[in-house]
Amino acid sequence: MTQLKVTQVKSKIGGNSAQRNSLRSLGLRRIGQTVVKPDRPEFRGMIHAVRHLVKVEEVD
Repeated sequence: MTQLKVTQVKSKIGGNSAQRNSLRSLGLRRIGQTVVKPDRPEFRGMIHAVRHLVKVEEVD
């Protein structure tokens, strides 16, 4: 199963509460932090909500 490597590249300051909550749910707290999540629709939706704040890579 593929995994998604998600890195926060921009600040959550100025974002709405849904964007801040999505970053928190993904486990991202600061710029430059990286998390690895399974490639599932729930995580894809959260990433889509903050796609302008994160960089995503697929890893195996």
